[in-house]
Amino acid sequence: MDKSLVICENLVKIYKVADLEVVALQGVDLTVEAGEMMAVVGPSGSGKSTLMNILGALDTPSAGRVHVGTHNLLELSRRQQVIYRRRVVGFVWQQTSRNLLPYLTAEENVELPMALDGVAANPRRIRARELLSAVGLDHRFTHKPNQMSGGEQQRVAIAIAVANNPALLLADEPTGEVDSEASNIIFDALRQLNRDLGLTIIIVTHDHNVAGRVDRVIGMLDGRASTETLRTRDVTGKALTEDEYVLLDRAGRIQLPQTYIDTLKMKQRVRLHLSLGHVRVYPQKTEVEGEVE
Repeated sequence: MDKSLVICENLVKIYKVADLEVVALQGVDLTVEAGEMMAVVGPSGSGKSTLMNILGALDTPSAGRVHVGTHNLLELSRRQQVIYRRRVVGFVWQQTSRNLLPYLTAEENVELPMALDGVAANPRRIRARELLSAVGLDHRFTHKPNQMSGGEQQRVAIAIAVANNPALLLADEPTGEVDSEASNIIFDALRQLNRDLGLTIIIVTHDHNVAGRVDRVIGMLDGRASTETLRTRDVTGKALTEDEYVLLDRAGRIQLPQTYIDTLKMKQRVRLHLSLGHVRVYPQKTEVEGEVE
C-alpha cells in the first residue's frame, strides 16, 4: 500500500514576465510519505518557494502531476482550492504579519480558521486552548501579538496552522526572523506535533540547525530537486549515519555539486565511463577524475 501523501511528477512552472519566460521549476519529482518531517533547502531562485506555493494550492503548475492525498491539485476549482487550503493544508510563514491578526488575542487567532469552517464557539475555544498548550503557550491565551516575542508569535502561527486538522503543514522559513534559542523551541513544537498527530511537515529553510535536525533534506537547484540527504538516528535522536545523494530525474539527468564542477574545471562537456557498479565522470580535457556512485 502506497504511504505517499505528496506525489510530484515532472512538475514544471513557467512564469511570463512581459515578453520573457522564467522557468521556476524544471521537471521536479518528489514523494513525501505520510507522517514524514523533512526540509527543502536551496539558494534564492532555486524553486523551493514555488514548489511550496503549488503544494499549498496558491499557484498552479504549467505541466506535470501533483497529488496531495486524494486531491489532484491540477483539477481543483477555485472553490475546491479554498476548501483544500482550509482543511487539508496548513501554512506557517516567515513573516509573522502573514500569520496573525494584530487585533486578536492568541486564542482568537487560533479560533479563526475553525470559525471560518463552521465550528461552534465552545469546541473551537477548547481546541484553541489545547493547541496553544501543546506549543507551550498556555500562559498567553489572552495576549495579542504585540505582547509576545517573535518566537511566541510563530508558535501561535503553528497552532493556527493545525487548527482544522490538516494532513500537511507547510512551513516557509519559520525560524527566519528569530534567534537560535527561539528557533530550537519552534522546531521542537513542530517535531512534537509531527509525532503526536502524525502530521506531515515540509519545512523550507536556510537555517542549518533546522535542516540538520530532520531525517531527510531535499536540495533544490535551478528549479530541480538536485540532492537528497538521509539520516538515521538512535532512540535518543542522535544521528548515526548521514548519506548524501545526487538525484536522478525521469529523463536520466543529475546535477553535479558546484564544488565538484569548480574543482575539476568542468564546463560544457564531460566524459562518462561505465564501470562495474558505478559511473565515472571526467572533465573533457584533463586526466583528473571525478566519480559518481
